[in-house]
Amino acid sequence: MVRKYKSRVTGRGRITVPPEIRRRLGLHAGDEIEFVAEERRTIVRRAPSKTDPFKKYQGALKGVSENRREINAWLRDMREPGRGRPL
Repeated sequence: MVRKYKSRVTGRGRITVPPEIRRRLGLHAGDEIEFVAEERRTIVRRAPSKTDPFKKYQGALKGVSENRREINAWLRDMREPGRGRPL
């Protein structure tokens, strides 16, 4: 089903994003959106995050060797405790 929403452009070029669209895009105050101009249409979407989504996982494997065999043993132990490396 296609739903249409309207918004008015102010004299300063501002628009209000309708609440349903904000919910669908997960937008909150201060978030950025981008306008993508294609040949016959313009798409409005949430702007990509400037932060690295993997940054919060950096250091999660501290103490794990870079040796492939040890990493595989660690993963096996995570999946099936006691089957990875000897304690």
